[in-house]
Amino acid sequence: MIQTIDLRGRRLSPAELLQIVPRSHTDISVATDAASALIDDVRARGEQAILDQAERFDGVRPDHVRVRSGEIADAVARLEPAVRDALEEAIDRVRAGSAAQVPAPSVTTLGDGAEVVQRWSPVARVGLYVPGGKAVYPSSVVMNVVPAQVAGVRSVALASPPQRSFGGAIHPTILGAAGLLEIDEIYAMGGAGAIGAFAYGVPGLLDPVQVITGPGNVYVAAAKRLVRGHAGIDSEAGPTEILVIADGTAVPRLVASDLISQAEHDELAAGVLVTDSPDLADRVQVELARLVPLTHHRERVQISLTGVQSAIVLVDDLASAADFSNAYGPEHLEIQTADPAAMLPSILNAGAIFLGDHSPVSLGDYLAGSNHVLPTGGQARFSSGLGAYTFLRPQQVVSYDRAALERVREQVVALSSAEDLPAHGDAVTARFTDD
Repeated sequence: MIQTIDLRGRRLSPAELLQIVPRSHTDISVATDAASALIDDVRARGEQAILDQAERFDGVRPDHVRVRSGEIADAVARLEPAVRDALEEAIDRVRAGSAAQVPAPSVTTLGDGAEVVQRWSPVARVGLYVPGGKAVYPSSVVMNVVPAQVAGVRSVALASPPQRSFGGAIHPTILGAAGLLEIDEIYAMGGAGAIGAFAYGVPGLLDPVQVITGPGNVYVAAAKRLVRGHAGIDSEAGPTEILVIADGTAVPRLVASDLISQAEHDELAAGVLVTDSPDLADRVQVELARLVPLTHHRERVQISLTGVQSAIVLVDDLASAADFSNAYGPEHLEIQTADPAAMLPSILNAGAIFLGDHSPVSLGDYLAGSNHVLPTGGQARFSSGLGAYTFLRPQQVVSYDRAALERVREQVVALSSAEDLPAHGDAVTARFTDD
């Protein structure tokens, strides 16, 4: 069902582990030329290019790109009660979790009349992308919109691909989720063209944004890479991944279920178990063989778990498991051991961490209160998931009075002279001369 990588008896360096970790062969650069052409098309032809791309890639030509307010209100009214209740609970929980990510302003006093204020300023306008391919993701609406609102962003635009099965409209559940959050600027557009529209704007349709967030396919990821620098982005999201660190106390059925839960996203999704228990490894293999044929998306799951990106990794001990996980930098890390909290100090790199038998990744996907837009493909080694801080910019406000500046006058002049930038010192000295 799933390959085994046996690292027992080997002490590998971080560089060697990086070479061994299983990865899909997804290469964003292969989509760069196509994404660039689609972005250029939108910049040149505007709304007509968006409509043509929808017809080409989504198999339907929307009647209009911007969703009308009546459609949003209707989608909210038509939400199934159980779905609406779950979305409202998710909104409340993610709002509470995101609020903890907004730092308070602080003042550093460096002497009488000398202070530096640290403030956090939200960007004014953002573009949030919600994919619409193999699944419907109203949860991604929540995960993108709520942190932006908590950060204080005033203008929020949302895009999702038009759906052929809904006559060119966005999926009504996505519209309903956006309506619950009072988002009224929504566009039926997808793929690289939508990212280009967000970054550069479309005359007569939408204004450009400062930050673009949200997951998507390889073309969306390539487009985000291309517009970075003109607009900020969260990350170049790739196929989802889960890494489970488990010892002999873990329940094989739960480990297998969690691997399957992420494998159903995509054939390129990665499921990795790292364990120091050969017995657990064998029992998880048995559970996978039993459970995969029973799951709804069994073919997709089978391809994912038998792919090169998925594996059961055998290690000597939990310290080695932590080393492997840190080299991998998983999007989702589950720790199912006798004492999950004891492992936390050794975990350095992960998008989100789920402790214990009753904190599955699925909880984080919907209702944990954490955000499910997370770095993939090893990017957790150097970046974080989406949060209120994604939409905030730290700014330092410097305020010195005359006496405070005079106390450091000579030092500024000395350093400016050492750097052969005497005009820097002159700008200070000028404040203490009459001419």
